[in-house]
Amino acid sequence: MPSADSDLRQAASGAANDPLLRAARSGQPRARAAGARARGRDEAGSATGNGASAGSLDDIDLRLLRVLQTDGRITNLALAAAVGLSSASTHERVRRLVRDGTILGFGARLNPALLQAGLLVFAEVRLADMSNAVNAAFKAAVQLRPEILECHEVAGGFDYLLKTRVAHMGAYRDLVAAVAWNLPGVRDVRTYAVMEELKNTTALPV
Repeated sequence: MPSADSDLRQAASGAANDPLLRAARSGQPRARAAGARARGRDEAGSATGNGASAGSLDDIDLRLLRVLQTDGRITNLALAAAVGLSSASTHERVRRLVRDGTILGFGARLNPALLQAGLLVFAEVRLADMSNAVNAAFKAAVQLRPEILECHEVAGGFDYLLKTRVAHMGAYRDLVAAVAWNLPGVRDVRTYAVMEELKNTTALPV
């Protein structure tokens, strides 16, 4: 059975390792010490494999995602400072977020006006025949055209919604002729050329 002296020694040892108590003795601000305590807990969780699992994001994970969506090229050191973690813990968390599929990748955002893609056009496509063969042919044709940035099969008055970027309307007509009207199952295509972009972001609300 542990003695009272043994219990006191264990308590004293634990207190000696408490960042807040060390800060109080050295005059360190409490907020900085609290951050040290949080970093210690995070590093301990990373070391023992008890960090957030896939599909279970904590506040630090969400802060990391917000920063990375704003600046994907931020250095690990700057990212660690932004979220209040050590560099090693930050690196491990980002690796986990990539590994579990929360972060799908990193890429550069290009200026379409400088790359012969200044005209943004949406198109509604209706198919006369929704058979498997017609759908497969349409989907294959869409995949071959880099001008088509997005293609979504939708519910409602039409079958597919396309988001395209081209240099000018003539280029868009060529695209529609090659992808849509060249396929046997297309009934009609409705075009919506964008006059002004009011908002354009890929950042998710996290």
